[in-house]
Amino acid sequence: MEYWSTAQNGLSPFDGVGLNSKKHRQDADARIPQHSVTPSLQHPVFECMLKDHFSQSAAGYAAYRPTYPIELVKFLADTAAQKELAWDCGCGSGQLSTLLAEEFAHVYATDASAKQIENAIHHPQVRYACAPAETSGLDSQVADLIVAAQAAHWFDLPAFYREVRRVGRSGSVIALVSYGIVKIDEQLDSIIGRFYWDVIGAYWPPERKHVEDGYSSLDFPFAEIHTPDMAMSASWTLPDFIGYVNTWSAVAATERAIGPEPRERFSHDLGEAWGPADEKRTIRWPLSFRVGKVD
Repeated sequence: MEYWSTAQNGLSPFDGVGLNSKKHRQDADARIPQHSVTPSLQHPVFECMLKDHFSQSAAGYAAYRPTYPIELVKFLADTAAQKELAWDCGCGSGQLSTLLAEEFAHVYATDASAKQIENAIHHPQVRYACAPAETSGLDSQVADLIVAAQAAHWFDLPAFYREVRRVGRSGSVIALVSYGIVKIDEQLDSIIGRFYWDVIGAYWPPERKHVEDGYSSLDFPFAEIHTPDMAMSASWTLPDFIGYVNTWSAVAATERAIGPEPRERFSHDLGEAWGPADEKRTIRWPLSFRVGKVD
């Protein structure tokens, strides 16, 4: 069953079915109507329709962004009345999309950045499309879950919420998920915090404040559902962690403004405190939620 209209707004959803295989690419292409436009092509529809802080680091984002816990996916799936279709909005490179596919029959994953979609993780049950949050390309009343992970602070929320009410089935679930400032240990946290707040703090986009307050200041006009405490975690070496920090939009903005020296000094200071570069440390990100039922 199809839940999206490839003709709507000129959007071009495409399957994540083994696209690293030539035959599977040909099979997938055959299922896409001829009038559709591949998201990697330059076309006005696929230009970023919101502030784009991530296209330049899309490959790094795919490689170094942490993975959401399976407990989050199970909680969202258990909260939804049905498990037919989940829409992962602002999906980035698909970190959450592929996990949702373990619980939902179909996952429709969208991002306004064509570069992010180009670097998305392939999965046979995930269909990716380059589309803004406010105009998904989905048919009306088809989604059982609408989730935006580390993305909602970039949206035009009133327009997004109108789209949520249009595409959500009666009783469907909307979830806004964010993760805050990373935690390792007291010594490393001090170095990271100084870099985050004092060195690059002025270069964070203003929307970042919503992440820092756990989305508590975002308007959320839905009947809220209680959510359990959760966190993401990873076991990373120093190069892994530095790769993650380099995906921060404020790091790129700082480098454009004043050069690489602040980032290089931070990497040196962190390395001095970390110990052997190949030593793995447990990294932790507390999760914050706004979860509710769609009217």
